[in-house]
Amino acid sequence: MINCIGIDDEPVALKLVTSYIEQTPFLNLMGTFTNAVEALKAIHEQPDLQLLFLDIRMADLSGIELAKIIEQTGRSKTLRVIFTTAYDQYALEGFKVDALDYLLKPFSFADFTKSASKAYDYFKLLENNDINSSIIPAEQRAEKSYIYLKVDYQLVKIQISDILYIEGLKDYVKIFLKNQEKPLLTLMSLKNLEERLSPSGFIRIHRSFIVAGNAVTAIAKNTLQIGDLTIPVTEQYKQSFNDFIKDWV
Repeated sequence: MINCIGIDDEPVALKLVTSYIEQTPFLNLMGTFTNAVEALKAIHEQPDLQLLFLDIRMADLSGIELAKIIEQTGRSKTLRVIFTTAYDQYALEGFKVDALDYLLKPFSFADFTKSASKAYDYFKLLENNDINSSIIPAEQRAEKSYIYLKVDYQLVKIQISDILYIEGLKDYVKIFLKNQEKPLLTLMSLKNLEERLSPSGFIRIHRSFIVAGNAVTAIAKNTLQIGDLTIPVTEQYKQSFNDFIKDWV
């Protein structure tokens, strides 16, 4: 069961989301609030709370502001947010605070169920990862053949062997895959992704690029090539590049 609360300053909207929660077998409603400040107090008092169905535009404290406060408490991994709002212009802001999903009012029970199912999948994955971390040695965990990343409000399973290279942007990374024309875009720092991939044959050669070692097709003095793409090697990563050349040759 996923412990959740509903937060919306519109009573009709709150009543609807409450009824949807109560009709969903794997959701456990722990409370409803028309005031975000009161909800914040309940969040602090309920460490087992896992999910918020949260309106964005509220008079006292907006949903975005509340989500940012949760981030600062360090609970953003175990306490997730699904935004409910009538204003689609907030979608990007919701993505930046790592919302699990975004429901645009008026939404049907079918729409709600899709979002709730994403939460179910997320917490099941989190539970499995925690179990694996406690019983599987680190050297074995490092050999995992896939990772999960959030792409377009979904958790997407990506085979590590399919990754060609990764390009870092300001707030996002682009992941270029074999046999896929368009890259996947996810909100994450390049450093964070590098830490998750480092045991799997990847090399950082540039402030903005990580490449898969087995995808490299040619090497020059200060560049390497993946297919038709040539990527420069910056001075900061010269040593790791030289180490890679020794292994590659």
